[in-house]
Amino acid sequence: MHLGNEISSLIKLWMVCVSLFINHGFAGKMKIVEEPNTFGLNNPFLAQGSRLQPKVTPSSVSGPLHLHQLAGKCFSLTESVYKYEFCPFHNITQHEQSFRWNAYSGILGIWQEWEIVNNTLTGMWMRDGDACGTRNRETKVIFVCSTSSKLAQVSEPSTCVYSLTFETPLVCHPHSLLVYPILTEQLQGEWDEAEQARYEGLITEQGYNNLLRDIFEDAGLLKSQKVKVKLPEDAADSEIHNSLQKCTEDFQKQSEEIERLRALLTQHNIPYDSKPNEAKGTVTVTVKDQHLRGDHGLIDLL
Repeated sequence: MHLGNEISSLIKLWMVCVSLFINHGFAGKMKIVEEPNTFGLNNPFLAQGSRLQPKVTPSSVSGPLHLHQLAGKCFSLTESVYKYEFCPFHNITQHEQSFRWNAYSGILGIWQEWEIVNNTLTGMWMRDGDACGTRNRETKVIFVCSTSSKLAQVSEPSTCVYSLTFETPLVCHPHSLLVYPILTEQLQGEWDEAEQARYEGLITEQGYNNLLRDIFEDAGLLKSQKVKVKLPEDAADSEIHNSLQKCTEDFQKQSEEIERLRALLTQHNIPYDSKPNEAKGTVTVTVKDQHLRGDHGLIDLL
């Protein structure tokens, strides 16, 4: 009886070992489901190029020179589970600090242009961010005076439109964000002329605003809305080539005609002088003897 219990225990132990061996063997062959690419946006092992894909190229650095020193720098802020990163004159990104398989990470806007109200830069617009329904995300950056440069606050006043507050001592001077002083002398002159024309009633308010927009676009403060039509280089080169070719062919024909006339005059022993015409730059042929020798036919020298 005691021997039977030992045998039964050994059989059970053997069965457990076999079960573990089988499970372990099959576990090694189980298919592992890969997580979506969106998870990798917070994964440091994923190539940076696979994380964020901007839709457009940022505009050129513009505005007051003292703000240009912000280019190439980035400022971050973590609120709740989101980390925001603001890179002036480049873009704004949002990263969800979570290990969820679909944690969001994307672009909230790419540097486009300034917002200008009453001769003052009132904000920096970052547009063409990641898709959000039927539109793209965009962010307005507001500059506030402070003792240090930092990203202070981020909110979403309306769906897919964000508001970012950036504090910096670079805007503490009362004239730090004025537009007129940063314009070139030529553009300042154009603005003065527009002001004078509005004062004299020569242009409407809308016409005045259109002139100001042209000035701000020329200064690089606003993104140009002008439609630029550019001929293909091949077509332009072809047009120039055709013009030169035609000119060369016409010159060759005139040269051949002059030589034909000279030969005709020489054939009939008619003396002539070949002098450049100063007024027209042509060759004038003066016939000294109107009597044709050896041929009394009519010759049209014209």
